[in-house]
Amino acid sequence: MSWLLALALASPGAAVAAAEVSVAVAANFTAPMNKIAAAFERDTGYRARLAFGATGKFYAQIKNGAPFEVLLAADEATPARLEKEGWGVSNSRQTYAVGRLALWSPRAGFVDEQGEVLRSGKFERIALADPKLAPYGAAALEVMTHLGLRAALSPQWVVGESIAQAYQFVATENAPLGFVAVSQVFSQGRLVKGSAWIVPARLHTPIAQDALLLQPGKGKPAALALLAYLRGDKARAIIESFGYER
Repeated sequence: MSWLLALALASPGAAVAAAEVSVAVAANFTAPMNKIAAAFERDTGYRARLAFGATGKFYAQIKNGAPFEVLLAADEATPARLEKEGWGVSNSRQTYAVGRLALWSPRAGFVDEQGEVLRSGKFERIALADPKLAPYGAAALEVMTHLGLRAALSPQWVVGESIAQAYQFVATENAPLGFVAVSQVFSQGRLVKGSAWIVPARLHTPIAQDALLLQPGKGKPAALALLAYLRGDKARAIIESFGYER
């Protein structure tokens, strides 16, 4: 009997934990990360346990001791801050995706391809993620400010704590339209449902999304393998199929 097998039999809980990685994932990256996690497990034997939510909330949870091993944030700033404050492993940050913002409605023909619907007065509510918690919400705020519409539209905001909740507000038509991630409404370059305006990147700060190895994941094979896998061709193809850029 090898020492590794003996250890596994003696400590089955430790062996299972070593084969898993706990990952905090920005809500916009839900669909691609589910696909990547499945491929990662097939290719490496490691399992990724995923939690999805707002990057700002994950920041607070990590500082309060949440045992995540890897963070896939919706921005660059949060991982950089966590690294600086000692919650992340130095020099482990990497950009895994650059996100795109869309104005979307499940109603066909409601959102035009230039976003002029924002000036139309044809809606009473518009959904967005909380700009204080979610980088996609901050980007939406920048867009409205750039277009000179922030003051006019602010009374109509329906604010979700994450981009996933903002999407739900629109999908259930609690708001007829809203700012969502392109990855939530496009697949393989095609709009899944309704109508959308892909917001020009020049209207907001680039949404570069960084991954960070957190202190609980330091030296853990599964955590290191996941970060390496995100740089590989298979993960890149999945990421790009959901409308993200390199």
